[in-house]
Amino acid sequence: MLATIPEKFMHRVRWFLACGWLILIFSLFYDPISPWLTDSNTHWSPFKINPDACITVQGVCLEQEPYYLGASLFWGLIVPSGVFMLLVFGHEFWRRICPLGFMSQLFRSLGKQRQRKRVDPNTGQTHYELVKIKADSWLGKNALKLQLALLYIGVCGRLLFYDSNRTILGVFLLLTIASAILVGYLYGGKTWCQYFCPMAPVQEFYGEPRGLLNSVAHEGKTTAITQSMCRRQNADGTETSACVACNSPCIDIDAERSYWDAIKKPDYKFLYYSYAGLVVGFFLYYYLYSGSWAYLLSGAWTHQKNQLELLFSPGFYLFNTPIPIPRLIAAPLTVGLFSALGYFVGIQLEKLYKTYQFKNNPILTPQQLQHQVFTLTTFWVFNFFFIFAGRSYIGKFPIQVQYLFNISLVLTSTLWLYRTWGRSLERYSRESLASRLRQQLTRLQVDVSRFLEGRSIDLLTADEVYVLAKILPGFTGDKRLEAYKGILRDSLEEGYVNTASSLEVLQQMRQELGISEQEHLTILTELGVEDPDLLDPNQKRSRENQLRLQTFRQRIRGMVGSKRRRGAKGLGRELLKVVKKEKAIGDVLDKEGGTVESLSREYGITLEEEKQIIANLDGESQLERRSDILLHQLQDLQDIELALLHPPATLAIPHLRTGLEILRSTVSQKQRVIAKGVLKILEQWDSGTEATRIVLALASLTPHVLPNLLEDHEQKWSERLSDTHLSRLQQQLKQEGPKPAKLSDKVMASYLETLLAEPDSLTKTVSLYLLAKLDNERGKQQARQLLDSYLMLNPSLKETAQQILANADEQETKVVTPLERLLYLSSCDLLKALKAESLMELSYQVPIKEYQKSDIIWEQGEVCKDLLMLLDGQVESQHLQEDETVIMEEIEPVNLLNELEILGNLEAMGTCIVTSPKAFFLVIEGSIFNELLAQDKGFSRKVIEQESRRLQQLQQLTNS
Repeated sequence: MLATIPEKFMHRVRWFLACGWLILIFSLFYDPISPWLTDSNTHWSPFKINPDACITVQGVCLEQEPYYLGASLFWGLIVPSGVFMLLVFGHEFWRRICPLGFMSQLFRSLGKQRQRKRVDPNTGQTHYELVKIKADSWLGKNALKLQLALLYIGVCGRLLFYDSNRTILGVFLLLTIASAILVGYLYGGKTWCQYFCPMAPVQEFYGEPRGLLNSVAHEGKTTAITQSMCRRQNADGTETSACVACNSPCIDIDAERSYWDAIKKPDYKFLYYSYAGLVVGFFLYYYLYSGSWAYLLSGAWTHQKNQLELLFSPGFYLFNTPIPIPRLIAAPLTVGLFSALGYFVGIQLEKLYKTYQFKNNPILTPQQLQHQVFTLTTFWVFNFFFIFAGRSYIGKFPIQVQYLFNISLVLTSTLWLYRTWGRSLERYSRESLASRLRQQLTRLQVDVSRFLEGRSIDLLTADEVYVLAKILPGFTGDKRLEAYKGILRDSLEEGYVNTASSLEVLQQMRQELGISEQEHLTILTELGVEDPDLLDPNQKRSRENQLRLQTFRQRIRGMVGSKRRRGAKGLGRELLKVVKKEKAIGDVLDKEGGTVESLSREYGITLEEEKQIIANLDGESQLERRSDILLHQLQDLQDIELALLHPPATLAIPHLRTGLEILRSTVSQKQRVIAKGVLKILEQWDSGTEATRIVLALASLTPHVLPNLLEDHEQKWSERLSDTHLSRLQQQLKQEGPKPAKLSDKVMASYLETLLAEPDSLTKTVSLYLLAKLDNERGKQQARQLLDSYLMLNPSLKETAQQILANADEQETKVVTPLERLLYLSSCDLLKALKAESLMELSYQVPIKEYQKSDIIWEQGEVCKDLLMLLDGQVESQHLQEDETVIMEEIEPVNLLNELEILGNLEAMGTCIVTSPKAFFLVIEGSIFNELLAQDKGFSRKVIEQESRRLQQLQQLTNS
């Protein structure tokens, strides 16, 4: 709700609230006014006590005396208001006004935070970096548990020490402020809020996935600054991100994304269920201690004078009998037991609810069911909380106002339940991708006004955006691919997807836009060419990190001075000298925006990131770096290509060679796209030693794809490249390529593992299958990793991995997956002319048949109905001639036994007998084969041509 309010105004609001909080804390130590306001003789005061009221505690009426309001206001009014704000206005409202979070940023605003010194071993350059909590550290992994523990300690402290003791409460609050300021000095960003603050779990409980009125960060008109993320105001009044990526995903940037990321973690169940138990235990203890609800509802617990004296008094009062357990033990015991009970009961109720829903609504995903349970928990706890919270103040109003307040609470929480109930990860993803599509339609300047009837494209729902993309007449062909490319680029930059998951996560988007899997893979490779770092698996990308680097880059560019005097090339050369330590960065950049060192510290920029960003300001050095990365990729692809062309003997089997050809087509596709990217770089380089090196390297690394690429009439490379470049490319292509070295199984396995990382499901499946054939143990290891991953595996890939782990060799019946059948069928000369779709469909239709030793498959003169391919085992064909002599012929595996007989509907020319202990055949039913011939005329023609040549060859052999 406050996301769009200027930071300048909110800064003043935080100052005002912080000062008000400090005044409240001061009043806990010195307050001459409150006793007068609460005195029964101050008739006009709403806070006056009623001396005739009897509030019983363990059977004794409390003495009613004038009291100080500080603790009462804090516990009875301010804390409940915070809970109400979180549910109604969302976490962003509280985060932007929280005075404690504001104070934790004191040292950041002074620029005095702790720095970690780093020295470049190559140049000796000294660099200071912000200290941040690492995600893989103990604190990074256990922050929620620590915060819940601190919350438990804080709640127990209330019951025992500072519910009514003003001095201890004041000291406690000052220590909390000091702790927040100290953490703000020791660590960058909102580390106090993210990792230490005891209120953070409460904010997540009530504020996620969204409040009733809060803004959303993933849809609509997306801006660089969302919700309650860190921001700074520039001198010109504009705002920029101040995010240092202290946590990812960050609740301040996108609370719903943070929620869906965390919902599958066990810690979140502990948060929701134990917090529910903690709230019940906290309020119930007042009754268990006093013996009546009046003690809690009257607020008398906020101004008892002798709280410390009660630590060793009876902690329970049940059935009008004091229980001799000291309050010092009773209070923590009650809260702890109810927290544990809340977790246990929550888990059991969750199981019952999920069991019921799985039977009645099987379409609901586990995440959606978990979300519904969490939503019901929050709804119930919120209403339970306000049965008791703030009642000492609400009770002072007329009964009509009290009823109105109660109705308003129930209505508010019901509206929140209605708004939150239908949320799901799938819905969030769809809305997020629709927002990206909306941005791409705007960037491409596609005319959509006549379809919107006066509405803005930003006001369309996710479903309407998808429908719009389908009906737009101009949104086809290249524009459709360009829009998808932009969506994929943004998703990769923000860490929303990676190369492995992009195919799965963006599947719905691809279907909506009509993007094929192959087009997706081509675009993915193109993005890697345009920005090689984008697909680097070693870089952990996130939206937070992207914002941090992007803002730093923009501010550095804003500091680049004297462009008018130097020009782009002169500036580029000077920046290159900076990278090489030949010149100081301060001599190149203006000082108006601050120094590079101060900016680096402000955004937590590492030495490596600073070098890369500054180097990329120079266009020529950036092109040089890109070309080096691309040529290195081409070198790796050439090594893989040579290995696929000249594999070890283990893989030199017909049907396995078919798999190698499938992988080679993937490699060739990547080579074409990368080579095209290098040609675009050469287009910007007319001459020079560096350009010559790139030309020669490109031609030597892509001898099989570059000639066709240069002859592409649509690209017109002959016009785009200089004559010198074209001449050198042609000369280098005439040179003899590298001779393949003898390849070991170990090296080949490493290449297959590299291809296994490709996003293409067929490439993954074939790579895994061949790896298992080459090295069974490594194949099992990779299969296990795939099955244990969170990726949605292609059915064929999943089946192949399961078969590898099942040790098929030890099974009595041979199991052949559809992939293996596809490879067997593809290796058959007779079937190579089939379309890929028909071949894939056929692989699911053909069964495996097993024969024992001495079994007769068919006898001479018998008419065969089915086409058989020998997969494994030994078979002998015995042909009885007219002179009663028998010609014996051994049939090799992975060969068709009776193709001529099936095609000509002829009698078998010999008797086939199994000579090995077992033999396995792939059986293609005659009816299915005839259907293929009837449906695919091209296939029929190829079969006729092929068999005609075979008959001619047989006739020539007979005549000779």
